[in-house]
Amino acid sequence: MPNPKQILTMLVENEPGVTARVSGLFAGRGYNIESICGAPTANPKMSRITITTTAAPEQLEQIMKQLRRLINVIKVRDMTGKKAVKRELALICVEAKSENRPEILRIAETFRGRIVDTGATHYIIEATGRQEKIDALIRLLEPMGIKKLARSGILALYREPE
Repeated sequence: MPNPKQILTMLVENEPGVTARVSGLFAGRGYNIESICGAPTANPKMSRITITTTAAPEQLEQIMKQLRRLINVIKVRDMTGKKAVKRELALICVEAKSENRPEILRIAETFRGRIVDTGATHYIIEATGRQEKIDALIRLLEPMGIKKLARSGILALYREPE
């Protein structure tokens, strides 16, 4: 059975080279990064890096220990569980032949997607949601002809206590 998908998020100092050191730790130990997203937080001195990887639970624990030892890493959390809000952004450029346009619009609307660009032969759809939702939208649009696809990877935040 393949290793499960794991989601880690970390607060790091917003300095050059931090993302390279984090990704280098994964590469140096033979762990694949499926997606990596990094951006400054509300505090401009810190950034949040979210990484999706596949690892066994014991491997994940080892990765987290090693990340915590890196200079510039402030905090590391496992976001795999249900206590986190997880979302992904996708931009999907789909071939829009005249006979398919109404169906593409219906599919996009069903998934609460937005048409963000329209051309004579294409639509670009913006969609956000859980990874499963994005996967389902892509499956429905594939028969129309997906020309290009860009996905952000998963972003996650823990829910605040009530």
